[in-house]
Amino acid sequence: MSESSPAGTAGNQRKPVVAIVFGGRSSEHAVSCATAASVLRAIDRDRFDVVPIGIAQDGRWVLVADDPEPLQLTAQHTPSVQGETTALISTDPAAREVLIFPPDEPPRTLTAVDVVLPLLHGPFGEDGTLQGVLELADTRYVGSGVAASAVMMDKALMKVVFSAAGLPVGPHVVITDKEWRRDKAACLDSVSSLGLPVFVKPARAGSSVGVVKVDAADDLETAIETARVSDPKVLVEAAIPGREVECGVLEGHGAEAPRASQIGEITVTGDRHTFYDFEAKYLDDAAQLTCPADLPGDVADEIRALSVKAFDAAGCEGLARVDWFYDPGGRLMLNEINTMPGFTPQSMFPRVWAESGFDYPSLITELIELALERPTGLR
Repeated sequence: MSESSPAGTAGNQRKPVVAIVFGGRSSEHAVSCATAASVLRAIDRDRFDVVPIGIAQDGRWVLVADDPEPLQLTAQHTPSVQGETTALISTDPAAREVLIFPPDEPPRTLTAVDVVLPLLHGPFGEDGTLQGVLELADTRYVGSGVAASAVMMDKALMKVVFSAAGLPVGPHVVITDKEWRRDKAACLDSVSSLGLPVFVKPARAGSSVGVVKVDAADDLETAIETARVSDPKVLVEAAIPGREVECGVLEGHGAEAPRASQIGEITVTGDRHTFYDFEAKYLDDAAQLTCPADLPGDVADEIRALSVKAFDAAGCEGLARVDWFYDPGGRLMLNEINTMPGFTPQSMFPRVWAESGFDYPSLITELIELALERPTGLR
């Protein structure tokens, strides 16, 4: 990336500069790197200049080579952010610059930045923390703001919002860190009302990291301890039999309403996985997506309408993936919203939009243009 003059200079016809920020301190670091690899490969270079900024697992921000290959996630390779040159987005609202601090050299401005594409998953990035930094810097970015990002990252708070909006959510129990340390027996007893099986999840993680399906009561304590490795706040959900279906939502331009995609259905193939876990998603190619899902037309229409309702209830912006269960009795149950869903070409959000008229490069462009349209500050 060559150095350029600040955005807004009179007569300056340069392309908008997109800072792609990825990696991060969460357990989803490798997934974020894989997402960045896909975006770096597909983003329209005729329309945008790109600055890749990685956040290492120890929290350092570094300038990363504009090369997707080292960031690929495979069964044989777990990528991570590497680099020595510190790269920071200025928090001076008048500047909106990327500052770099090369080893043994004076710091300097690399470029102005017009929009940030934050591709972080999980805490310390998807949860409103990075969004808060960018708000302080008065810098536009793709995706939801601080409040929606934070609340939708916390699956327990998410269910409170959806229940208040009249959206259907399944039976669940929340176990906080203090409750667990104070009285494990009472926590385990509170889960008994859900029956078996149950799914035990870190409340504030994603990509199915730390999720355990529990079929026997004797395994519940171990599952909770496993989830607590990723987050001391744990969500235990009653298993809901039925089909897993997903709907992508894109913000509308201007005052237009959000748009809902075709509905996709996930099935897990083979004998190694009993549910849609991390390995099935990213390593074993064991997840099959059918899109459009084989659903009655009125059910598909209802999922799209309710997905837009959930997007609005959460205060989402830019994009979201809304996940549902469709049970054998024909009932819909809202599982969750993901404000920065997996975004490789094989991920569900790009695939349902590919079936809805946006191929992968076009989807990236659409998200950046939506962010560039948005005013900074409160909106």
